[in-house]
Amino acid sequence: MSAAVPVSSRLPVFPWDKLAPYKATAVAHPDGLVDLSVGTPVDPVPELIQQALIGAADSPGYPTVWGTEALRDALTGWVERRLGATGVTHGNVLPVVGSKELVAWLPTQLGLGAGDKVAYPRLAYPTYEVGARLCGAEPVVYDDPTELDPEGLKLLWLNSPSNPTGRVLPKDELIRIVAWAREHGVLVFSDECYLELGWEAEPVSVLHADVCGGSYEGLVAVHSLSKRSNLAGYRAAFIAGDPAVLGELLQIRKHGGMMTPAPVQAATVAALGDDTHVAEQRERYARRRAVLRAALEAHGFRIEHSEASLYLWATRDEPCWETVAHLAELGILVAPGDFYGPAGDRFVRVALTASDERVDAAVKRLS
Repeated sequence: MSAAVPVSSRLPVFPWDKLAPYKATAVAHPDGLVDLSVGTPVDPVPELIQQALIGAADSPGYPTVWGTEALRDALTGWVERRLGATGVTHGNVLPVVGSKELVAWLPTQLGLGAGDKVAYPRLAYPTYEVGARLCGAEPVVYDDPTELDPEGLKLLWLNSPSNPTGRVLPKDELIRIVAWAREHGVLVFSDECYLELGWEAEPVSVLHADVCGGSYEGLVAVHSLSKRSNLAGYRAAFIAGDPAVLGELLQIRKHGGMMTPAPVQAATVAALGDDTHVAEQRERYARRRAVLRAALEAHGFRIEHSEASLYLWATRDEPCWETVAHLAELGILVAPGDFYGPAGDRFVRVALTASDERVDAAVKRLS
């Protein structure tokens, strides 16, 4: 009997491993590394969230996959207040164990496989493709999703604000895409994890009443507390939308034991109930964005899109790995654009997630 083919053989090479030699160069800089690559938060977890976590530390029993009633209340309240959704009930929300887990395993949990298609933007977070490949579905990229062949298309990923480009889909475009998807029976998952970080555009959710027409049929939004609340280490995220889809996922996730830890559930309630820390974090990122953008442009870069999210999409009109190498010599590590698809091969993604001191060091080196 032949050995089973490893599932990992379906997947692309884990992209971040390719950065290791450039990181070694950057680390060797006399003033140390400025890491603007991965986009992991570096600022403190807000005190009220820490206290909520500590307060729930004595949680000896199993949490539920659907979360506590308090958590579901917090989720529904935030979705209505922040996203412009209406009539949101507990059946419209579901906590998940970080949004990357959801993205990677969603096609599998939806029962997709060979013969099914999963579509995502031409420039995109690599995990959309990984999720399709894990279940044996066909990954398909698009520039405009309404130009896709809907035959066999079971899952359409939207991402606004975009990672990596920071592009925001205008409300009119969302309305047009949602109408097309519903006409063809295509399930839409909208990754809106950077929605709180609009700079030159105001991101809109697919759950906004103007976009969905007050019905969540065929629509699910994905949200994360990693960036807005500095909770990447907590793996706190949730989805909201079509109760039929969420109900099915809830049943599957119960069998799979995909439970958000009870202390993290309590911390999420605190985080979603407070807007002050979100505004304070936005101000930190706004300052870093302004000084980094000016320094990059003065250094000969052109910034495209980048009207929202935690990144600057930058180019010197040269192959992206040459740019990565150039910046590594300055002790600055960035992500090559081709991590997000071949269309990014002349761009780099510059994250705003470094301390003020490190950002200022990068600005100084770029000057």
